[in-house]
Amino acid sequence: MQRISLFLVFLFAYFLSYFFRSTNAVIADDLSRDLNLSPEQLGLMTGVFFIAFAVAQLPIGPALDRYGAKQTTIVLMVFAVIGAIIFATASSFFLVLLGRALIGMGMAGVLMGALKAFSAWFSARAFATASGIFVSLGSCGALLAATPLVWLTNHYGWRQAFIGGAALTVISILLLLIFAKDAPKTLEFTQTITAQHGSLRDVFTHAGYWRIAFLNFMMVGSFFAYQGLWMGPFLQDGLGLTQLATGNMLLLLGLGVVGGYFISGWLASRFGVPRVVFVCALVFFISQLILAFFQANWSLVALRSVLVLFGITGAFNVMLFSHVRQTFPLHLTGRALALTNLFGIGGSALMQWFFGVIVSLYPLANATAYAPEAFRSVFLITALPGLLSVVMYASFLRAPKPNVSAAQ
Repeated sequence: MQRISLFLVFLFAYFLSYFFRSTNAVIADDLSRDLNLSPEQLGLMTGVFFIAFAVAQLPIGPALDRYGAKQTTIVLMVFAVIGAIIFATASSFFLVLLGRALIGMGMAGVLMGALKAFSAWFSARAFATASGIFVSLGSCGALLAATPLVWLTNHYGWRQAFIGGAALTVISILLLLIFAKDAPKTLEFTQTITAQHGSLRDVFTHAGYWRIAFLNFMMVGSFFAYQGLWMGPFLQDGLGLTQLATGNMLLLLGLGVVGGYFISGWLASRFGVPRVVFVCALVFFISQLILAFFQANWSLVALRSVLVLFGITGAFNVMLFSHVRQTFPLHLTGRALALTNLFGIGGSALMQWFFGVIVSLYPLANATAYAPEAFRSVFLITALPGLLSVVMYASFLRAPKPNVSAAQ
């Protein structure tokens, strides 16, 4: 029963985290119009969520190992409430930037907190399945940030939507306070003793870790950069879809993400984490190559298929956390997971901003629409280095399986 309540309260928090990170893909035009934002400002404002999220990982890792998942997550989420209120009431670029940064910092500990708690309550083998199902259900927050958010924005405005998000975050904090528990007492005592003997250097110097980190940087970075912002403008401006059609396409992509997360743990447990990650990462970056050359007059069925494929295979990035969990001992999992998340979310932050820079280099297609050619450049910028990271990760296919028993 304790595992179920722990799972559910962290799940609600992660649902909100996923919602907040995905909103700008739908409200990008509204933000640009209401606050007169340039493409660079829009990219930076969206990316600052991930910048704050990434920077916060450095203290979060040691805090999770030292103070536990519950306390660390709750303290941070208070900042998300403050940030959502500032964002909803902002009248300038600086204030939406500040609000977005506070939301990112506040939500930075949710996934890592959940995975840290799961690492204590689930064995290393069960961790892959539990984390896959958890992220699958939590990613439904992106579905709320698709067509439903379009409806909310059209009827009540984007500001009221964020006020509602702040209220739900308060409820989530109360649920964590009441129902979350970090670890069984016997294990909690062991963690307290052994955590003193680990450091980030142990993670940095681990053989093979950088191959995981590079793939995570490219896979998570591009995944969230597109789903969280730039896939919306690509569909609307690059391919000429209406706002409602774009919302529907993003909803379909989100469903693919949910499905990918849901089956990722089961497939990884059945066929091995490195093998499953390799295949899905390869397909994920190939789908970006296809989108780079996709034309507005091509079949919508083909577009839907590519977006679903993008969502399903991109979701398998979560299994890189399972690879880390199987590789490092328990007293280092907080640091190792947070550092891995730093590279992924840091990649998202850089890509959100850099894509805006690239798009702004091209002349506008009309008074309000970005040039379709700009998105081709953006997709190529992520697809080609992404394929290189997959090639580097392929060496794990020849390596012996991680010592799961040692990681338990």
